[in-house]
Amino acid sequence: MKKKIATMSLVAMMSVGAISATLPTNVMADKLNDLNNQSENLKKEKTGIDSQLNKADSEINRLKGEQKTVESELKRLNEEIKATETKITEKNNQINSTKTEIEKLEKEIEILIDRIEKRNELLKDRARSLQETGGVVSYMDVLLGAQSFSDFIGRVGAVATIVEADQGILREHQADKDQLEENQAKVKAELASLEKMHEELKKMKSGLSAQKAEKDNLMAFLHEEEEHQHAAKVGLEEEKNILASQEKAIAKAIELEKERQAEVAKQQEAARLAEIAKQEAAKKQASASAPQSNNNSSSSSNSGGGSSSGGGSSSGGGQAVTPPPVSGGQWTKPAAAGVLTSGLGQRWGSFHAGVDLAASGTVPILAASDGVVINSYYSSSYGEVVFIAHSINGVTYTTVYAHMRSGSRSVSNGATVSKGQQIGLMGNTGDSQGQHLHFELHKGGWNAAKSNAINPVGIVPL
Repeated sequence: MKKKIATMSLVAMMSVGAISATLPTNVMADKLNDLNNQSENLKKEKTGIDSQLNKADSEINRLKGEQKTVESELKRLNEEIKATETKITEKNNQINSTKTEIEKLEKEIEILIDRIEKRNELLKDRARSLQETGGVVSYMDVLLGAQSFSDFIGRVGAVATIVEADQGILREHQADKDQLEENQAKVKAELASLEKMHEELKKMKSGLSAQKAEKDNLMAFLHEEEEHQHAAKVGLEEEKNILASQEKAIAKAIELEKERQAEVAKQQEAARLAEIAKQEAAKKQASASAPQSNNNSSSSSNSGGGSSSGGGSSSGGGQAVTPPPVSGGQWTKPAAAGVLTSGLGQRWGSFHAGVDLAASGTVPILAASDGVVINSYYSSSYGEVVFIAHSINGVTYTTVYAHMRSGSRSVSNGATVSKGQQIGLMGNTGDSQGQHLHFELHKGGWNAAKSNAINPVGIVPL
C-alpha cells in the first residue's frame, strides 16, 4: 500500500513537471509567432513604400516635363517682350524725332505766320491806295505822265513789274498758307499714328507681361510641388530605411528569442531530469525501507513526504529559470532627469505622437527597456535620434528617442541594449525649440503615420 502511494506520488510529480515544461514553450511559440508576424507586416509596409516611391518619381518626372514646357513658353514670351520693348523704344525715338520736327515746324510756322501777317498789311496798304486813287486810273496817270517814249516804255515796265509783284505776293501768300495747313495736318497725323502705335505696343507688352507673370506663378508652383515631392520622397526613403532596419532588428530579436528559448528549454530539461533523478532516488529509498518495522516504515513514509515537498520546491526553482522582471519593472525612465512638458495628442494643428521631457544641463538618455537598436542616425525632423525594438511578454514595442545632443549617440544600428543603458544626451537638434527629449512608444513597429503610437504615461516611468 505504501509502495502504491509512493508510486502515485512519483507519477503526479512527473505530470506537474511535464506541465510546467509545456506551458512556457507555448508562450515562447506565441512570442516567435508575434515576431514573425511583425516581420511580415514590415515587408508589406516596405512594398507599399516602394510603390509610393515609384509614384513620387513619376510625379517628379511629370512636374519636370511641365516645367520644360513652361520654360519654353517663358522663353518665347521673353523674346516677344524683348522685341516689343525694342519696338516701343523705336516708337519712342520716332515720337521724340517727330516732336522735334514739330518744334521745328512750329518755328517755321511762326515765320510763315509773320510773313503772312506782313503781306496782309502790305495788301491792305495796296487796297487802301487803290481805293484812294481809283486803282487802274492811277496806273494810267503814271503812263500818261511820261515825258518821252522811252520814259513811257519804262513806266509800262514799272507798272507791269508792280502788278506782277502784287500777284507774286498773292501767290506766295496762298502757297505759304497751303504749306502751313499741309505741314500741320501731316505732323498731326504722323504724331497721332505714332502715339496710337505706341499705345498698342504698351498694351501688347502689358498683355505679354501678364502672360509671363502667369507662367512665372505656374513655374513657381511647379517648383514648389517638385520640392514637396522630393521632400515626400526623402520622407518615404527615410521611412523605408527605418522599416528595413526594423526588419533586421526584429530578425535579430527573433534569433535572440530563439536562443533564449533554447536556453530556457535546456534549463527546464535539466531541471526535469534532476527532478526525475530525485524521484527515482526517493523511490529506491522507499523500496529499501519496506522490510523494516512499522515504526521505521512510518518514518520512511514521512521521509518520502519530505522528499515530495522538496521536489515541489525544486519544481518552483525550475520555473524561476525564466529571466525575472528587472528591478523596477520592465520599463525605466528614458531620461535621467526632466519635467513632462507636452503629452501625446493634438498640438499646434498636428498629432504629437509622443511626450516631451525637458531639463537643462547634461542629461543622459537611457534605453527604456532591453532591446535591439533599429536605427541610430540624424533626421531633419527628429534630429539626432535612436529607434529601439523591444519584445516584452510576447508583445513587440518600439521606442523613439529624438532631438539628442549632436555627437552624443553612443549606440549603432543592430546593437543590443539593456534597460537603463545610456544611449545619448538630451539636446536640441532637428525640429526642436529647446533642449528636451521627445519620447515615443509604439505598440508594434514604427511607421510614418504613427498609427501604432500609444501614450507612454502609466506604462513607462516618466
